[in-house]
Amino acid sequence: MAEPLSHMPSSSPLEEENKRLKRAVEELSFLNDLARAIAVLYDSQEIMQTIIRKSLRAVDAEQGVITLVDSTRSEPNRTLVRTRASSTDRPAFQIHDALLGWMHLNKKPLLFTDPRDDDRFKGIHWNDTIQSMLCVPLLIKSELKGVLTVFNKKNRSQFSEDDQRLLSIIASQSAQVVENARLSEEEKALSELREEVRLASKIQADLLPPSVPTIPGYEIAARMIPAQMCGGDYYDFIPLEGDSVAICLGDVSGKGLPASLLMANLQATLRGQATKSGDVCECIRRSNSLLFRSTGPEKFATLFYGILHPRNNMLVYCNAGHNPPLLLRSDGRIEMLDTSGIVLGALDDFGFSTGSTSFEPGDLLAIFSDGVTEAWNCHQEEFGEQRLRTEIQHLRGASASNVLEAIFRAVRDHAGTYPQSDDITVVIMRRT
Repeated sequence: MAEPLSHMPSSSPLEEENKRLKRAVEELSFLNDLARAIAVLYDSQEIMQTIIRKSLRAVDAEQGVITLVDSTRSEPNRTLVRTRASSTDRPAFQIHDALLGWMHLNKKPLLFTDPRDDDRFKGIHWNDTIQSMLCVPLLIKSELKGVLTVFNKKNRSQFSEDDQRLLSIIASQSAQVVENARLSEEEKALSELREEVRLASKIQADLLPPSVPTIPGYEIAARMIPAQMCGGDYYDFIPLEGDSVAICLGDVSGKGLPASLLMANLQATLRGQATKSGDVCECIRRSNSLLFRSTGPEKFATLFYGILHPRNNMLVYCNAGHNPPLLLRSDGRIEMLDTSGIVLGALDDFGFSTGSTSFEPGDLLAIFSDGVTEAWNCHQEEFGEQRLRTEIQHLRGASASNVLEAIFRAVRDHAGTYPQSDDITVVIMRRT
């Protein structure tokens, strides 16, 4: 007589082994399918979406999220990318920063049967609809790159150790693929940005005068070397009515691409106002007002602006917060051209004042940005104005181009191997 079913063992060792083998085959098939699916993808978002969707089916979860984190020590918990997928219409869940911190410290799977009762994360407010959670780390050479998290086992059951093991394998197989795709996209974006900066640098270089003006009885030399690919310094020569020429050198706040954009704005403004009015003070007053209205409070520019009248060898100028140019007289005396004006863009309406000086044969004017005097060396010593004074005094009687070359050479020699931290711009004008 057959033994009643109620008295038979629930499953024999052979049946258990068959179940284990069947589960192993299913898992292997799933992992192969996942590997094939993500191997043909290149977009990191598509890759992560595929991983999450397949993970939800593998462990029968409602919702999943992959959170990629900054692997640098400065901001280890900063989220770089967060991608979600869901098989329900529940609101989107997300992993808490405290969990990211725990993952950075422990780098191992984390299984919650009820997150609200877990003593490790007291004080965290969980969404009321989260019943269970399983987190596994995305590791590359023991370094945490992200976290794969699934929420709520369907049918209100709990995630098992088998779920944890399978999700850990998914994470370990997927981590390098996700990281490679992300790095590839970063490299592509960086390459595009470099090209944009290169084009911006070329545009900025094209905005500078292609050559210095030819003024009978005068020599002029000028150069600008940006600290980065794009700079915030600029110089310009603007022909005015008659044979007068406006000479200007400006230095806008900041460095790099943002500074170069403000520089282009300032140059266009000055060119427009210079041709409207031959009055130095009025030109600067209008330019200041326009700059104030078109930029934020943190943006400003220093500027030296002068008009040379070759017929009577007079220079009428205005200094808006810029380093006072040095006028080397033929007898070796040095005068500073300063009218004590404020920087452009600081106040909407400011009454700038002008100054004037005559040019005698042999006189030399050096207009420069603070990148010259504030050039540092490895001993944290600035080049300083006194070195600049000494340099031009030693070159009294030299041509404008020779003086320009000597100043740049002296600054380079002083800095040595210390990197250039600011744009360096110099305009030399000498009456022959």
